[in-house]
Amino acid sequence: MPRQVIVNADDFGLSANENAVIFAAFQAGLISSATAMANMPAFEAACTMARHPTLQGRIGLHFNLTYGRPLSQAILGRRTFCDGNGVFDLNLPRHSLWLGRADRDAVRAELQAQWQRCVDHDMRPSHIDSHQHVHNIWPIGEIVAKFAAEQGVPIRLARNLGLNLTLPKRLFKGLLNGRLQSLARVTADYVCTPVDVRNASVPSDGVLEIVAHPTRLGVDFGDAYLDSGESLSEVLEQGLRGVARVSYADLNREETQGATALE
Repeated sequence: MPRQVIVNADDFGLSANENAVIFAAFQAGLISSATAMANMPAFEAACTMARHPTLQGRIGLHFNLTYGRPLSQAILGRRTFCDGNGVFDLNLPRHSLWLGRADRDAVRAELQAQWQRCVDHDMRPSHIDSHQHVHNIWPIGEIVAKFAAEQGVPIRLARNLGLNLTLPKRLFKGLLNGRLQSLARVTADYVCTPVDVRNASVPSDGVLEIVAHPTRLGVDFGDAYLDSGESLSEVLEQGLRGVARVSYADLNREETQGATALE
C-alpha cells in the first residue's frame, strides 16, 4: 500500500452542482483536496465554501486553457489558445514539444491571472493541476512547474498508473514527470484515476494522488470515471483501506520540514 493518498476533486467552481458535490465529499471525508477553476461562474461561491475549516488550505488551482474565457489579455490574440470571440479553443497537439515565445508568455500571464484571482479571493492555492490535463503538454508543463516552484507549491504529475498505459505512453510520461519533478520539486509519486484503483494494483510505497470527479450527492458518491451507479466510496475503501488521506498542503509541509532538518 502507498504511504499516503491524496484524493483530489477537480472542477471546483465550475458550477453550483460541482460545488455542492465537492463540498459534501469533503464533509464525508471522501476527498482530501480539490482544485478550483478561477474563470468559471461558480468560482466565487467556491471561494466562500473554501473558508470552511474542512476545506481551508486544501484548495489548489485547476489551471484552465480549454474552457470559458481567459482572465488575461495577451492570450486573447493567440490563435493557439483562443478563437475570434475570445473563448478558449486550444489548438495545440498533445505531443507538442515546443511553443513560441509569444505563446509561452501568454500562457504564463494567464496562469498568473488565474492564480491571482484565487489570492484576491483569500484562497491562496495549495497546489496546481490543470483542466483536461493541459500541463501534460510538455512546454505548458514546464511553464506550470516553474511557476509552482516560484510559489512554493506542489504540482500534479501526469498519470503514471493504469492498465491502459502503452509502452510509448509510459516512456513519454516518465520523461515528462521527471522534468516536472526537477522543476517543481514537490509532487506526489504516483497519479491515477478511481478506475485504476479498481482495476490495477496500487503502489506499495510513496504518495498516490487519485484524480476524482465526484458526480452525485449522498453517502454513495459516484465519479465521472466510474460506471453509472458505481460507488466511488466503495472503490476507494476496497483499494486503499487504512491508508491515510492527506492534502497537498500536508505533503508540502513534510517536504519543507525535511529540508529544514537537513540544513
